[in-house]
Amino acid sequence: MDLFSRSWAALRTAVAELQDEDFARPSGCAGWSVRDLVCHLVIDAQDVLITLVTPAEADPTRDALTYWNVSEAPPTVDDPLDALIVRLAAAYEEPRLLKFHLDDVGSAAGRAAVLADPGLRVGTRDVVLTAGDYLGAYVLEWTLHHLDLVAYVPGAAGPPAEGLARSREMLERIAGAEFPASFSDTDALLVGTGRRAPTDAEKAVLGERAARFPLFLG
Repeated sequence: MDLFSRSWAALRTAVAELQDEDFARPSGCAGWSVRDLVCHLVIDAQDVLITLVTPAEADPTRDALTYWNVSEAPPTVDDPLDALIVRLAAAYEEPRLLKFHLDDVGSAAGRAAVLADPGLRVGTRDVVLTAGDYLGAYVLEWTLHHLDLVAYVPGAAGPPAEGLARSREMLERIAGAEFPASFSDTDALLVGTGRRAPTDAEKAVLGERAARFPLFLG
């Protein structure tokens, strides 16, 4: 729960420190600008708020690792929700408006997470899991999107070290394979989720494990 809060606070701070011109830069999410990505974060924050006030009576069916739908193929550009986010992002004609909306909804999501009972069972995406596991899964979400946010923004601060380490551990457990120690946490996450291709040297070090990556999480 604490790591969720630190990761989310760091990501929101990174958005708040963006310059207006940064919103037009590409992000680490293929096909999305920084503006599009920040709009997606608003939607994510709304999802957190909705989920934490949607209690479930059934036993948990997922945990922080199995929460993710894993694919070996990247998402297509035809996804209707992705297309909607791009249109919504374009409606924020001034970056300060998008910053304000994320700060407003994002702060509320952060407070809701602090107040949540970790053992509370909640429902989302037709699955049930504890609030603690749900927020734990979002550490990976926040960390990856923080990397996406700063990918092409010179000088921008990256995710907290503890969030990177935890996200790497989660990705490795989902994949059932560990990255070599020579990979930094950031490189493991970028290569492991297809955000960049491994170099020839990295492929050589990965060996047979290269076949396990990348994984696309949705």
